[in-house]
Amino acid sequence: MTSSHAWADKVLNLTQGVTEVSRDVYGLHMIVFWICVFIGVGVFGVMIYSMIKHRKSQGAVAATFHESHKVEIIWTVIPFIVLIALSVPATKSLLNLEDTSNPDMTVKITGYQWKWNYEYIDGAAQGVKFFSNLSSAHNDVRQLKSGKNPAEVENYLLDVDNRLVLPVGKKVRFLMTSNDVIHSWWVPDFAVKKDAIPGYI
Repeated sequence: MTSSHAWADKVLNLTQGVTEVSRDVYGLHMIVFWICVFIGVGVFGVMIYSMIKHRKSQGAVAATFHESHKVEIIWTVIPFIVLIALSVPATKSLLNLEDTSNPDMTVKITGYQWKWNYEYIDGAAQGVKFFSNLSSAHNDVRQLKSGKNPAEVENYLLDVDNRLVLPVGKKVRFLMTSNDVIHSWWVPDFAVKKDAIPGYI
């Protein structure tokens, strides 16, 4: 946890977010998490039980068998069913995340080295453009030998000088591109992390 990105959000789980899509992603994440916990507890429980109960000092003698078609079918079919069951809500969430039809507002986002440019394409703010840079306080903290602790800075690496303002309860389409190199646009509360690629919107 020494990476500066690890300090960006000091939680060990996904945030629920502020949008319907982000809450869907969080819900899917928790379903997958608890399925993995259930499987892990089951597998490690059987393994630990076997190590204790069937050890040599207890007089256990290993069985001699080569294969079991029944067991092989079971351990092939069960993961297949779990994956198919997970693919249904995952596909629904992915389609919702990528659905840009009928937006209430469109914002063009252009990545530059060390900053972002935002342009409102339509709506009441049509034509408004501005640059957004990392907050100077956050920039100072991330410098080597700054003597400052990132944990003491509120919203570390998440605050900027000019914030993008969006309407609540409206569908917003983001058009992303880059002016120079590939950039990654990330808003944890939207459950969105997208690459801005030069020459591609």
